[in-house]
Amino acid sequence: MAEALLEHWGRERCRAYSAGGFPKGAPCTPWRSIFSERLISIHEDCAAKAGTNSPNRAPEMDFVFTVCAQAASEVCPVWPGNPVTAHWGVPDPASVEGTQDEKNRAFRYAFQALETRIKLLTGLRLEALDRLAVKRKVDEIGHLRVIASEEPAP
Repeated sequence: MAEALLEHWGRERCRAYSAGGFPKGAPCTPWRSIFSERLISIHEDCAAKAGTNSPNRAPEMDFVFTVCAQAASEVCPVWPGNPVTAHWGVPDPASVEGTQDEKNRAFRYAFQALETRIKLLTGLRLEALDRLAVKRKVDEIGHLRVIASEEPAP
């Protein structure tokens, strides 16, 4: 989801990669529906791919974000190029159990949280900031409490 949103909002300025520690494979139907409603296209290979973007295979990146809520306690590997890293934890909507409405609500919340953060990131004038200021800004974005009309139950 984050990969597709960054590709969309970053337009020509960003190239996003999704690795995922324990991916579930192809994009789930609920988030495909949300993207379709918002007229955001998803390219064919847009899905978490375990290990395919590991540090020893990855291109040099400017940023590495962990977005899964449980990733906060995991050790982040050292990536080539010394990218700015931040944790933007969002509850994994694919792990929600319950009714289809509850699952859909979880996907909408994750979408809203990630889209809000990615819009803030892509709106930054990075050329006007030094590395420490950039790190501070992406950490602030990750700590935002996103208010969504359909926040999932804990």
